[in-house]
Amino acid sequence: MKLKDMVIVFDDGDWIESKDQSSEGVRLLQTGNIGEGYFVNKAERKKFISEETFEKLKCKEVYSGDILISRLPEPVGRACIVPELDSRLITAVDCTICRINEDIVNKEYLCYFFQSQSYYNQVKQKVAGTTRKRISRKNLEQIKVYLPLLDIQGKIVQKLNTVSELISYRKKQLEDFDLLVKSQFVEMFGDPVSNSMEWRMSTLSELGEFGRGVSKHRPRNAPELLGGKYPLIQTGDIASSQLYIKEHTSTYSELGFQQSKMWKNGTLCITIAANIAKTAILEFDACFPDSVVGFNANSETNNIFMHYWFTFFQKILEKQAPESAQKNINLKILSELKIITPPIELQNQLATFVQQVDKSKLAVQKSLEEL
Repeated sequence: MKLKDMVIVFDDGDWIESKDQSSEGVRLLQTGNIGEGYFVNKAERKKFISEETFEKLKCKEVYSGDILISRLPEPVGRACIVPELDSRLITAVDCTICRINEDIVNKEYLCYFFQSQSYYNQVKQKVAGTTRKRISRKNLEQIKVYLPLLDIQGKIVQKLNTVSELISYRKKQLEDFDLLVKSQFVEMFGDPVSNSMEWRMSTLSELGEFGRGVSKHRPRNAPELLGGKYPLIQTGDIASSQLYIKEHTSTYSELGFQQSKMWKNGTLCITIAANIAKTAILEFDACFPDSVVGFNANSETNNIFMHYWFTFFQKILEKQAPESAQKNINLKILSELKIITPPIELQNQLATFVQQVDKSKLAVQKSLEEL
């Protein structure tokens, strides 16, 4: 069934200019309030128009239970159900109000459909625009929805609600594991920023070997450097990893490898551009560009300890980074860092604890992926 055949209201919001806005009154919902299946209710996103402006502009009112669809990225077509809020509501022109006929469709079922690949495949075929993709309300109306009987929709919603709750729980477990390791670090070594336990301090060069990655030519400017058998790790891969870099999305060709350098499995990768001072440990041999520093610990420390030390200093280093086209730090800044250096036996105890926690995280991550 087409979307237009299951709605009683399907209309775009109103054109509200900044001069029309006020500090209170009728709340204005915008594309930023629309997540993929959830409503974003952050305080900084709260905007209003006065009751007088509402009447003057003859705005369309939005009600709790309506579905809002964003016609702009990212991604185009994301949707959510409007929750109970403490004021009257309108929405902006780039949002479509979808008020469904509940005699034929369960609104939660429809909202889950709006998160499906089937839906996004259809949206992709109907978007327009070059610099900024968008979809028209007319094209949204033509979206086809698989619609089983109402009671079957309800059963599907119950099942998906259970799965969604489990997904949220698994994500919370993963966050708790990370907090557990940080708490253990502080319990064993004190505050690493103030060195509250007065450990000996060392520099990176005293604790191991480190150096910048090598990339004499930027791959984005020379596609012939890519597409071979040599794994290529970039700053985004490190920033999106946890403790270990377990996979790669890019590779160097023979030509690319000749102008780079291979780093060994176990190397601690430290970003010095874009994502400042993010770290992760390689689980395979790989190349990386000069926006990444490689570090290999000597007998006085280990890379797991160093990874978690950096998690405490990352925000500080990011603030210290000079602002240019993009934030970056250099080897001099890294080489001058003073790092707490507890006895290696204690550091190894932390590493053992982290490895045990990581096994538990892998089990939870596998369950999350299955869900």
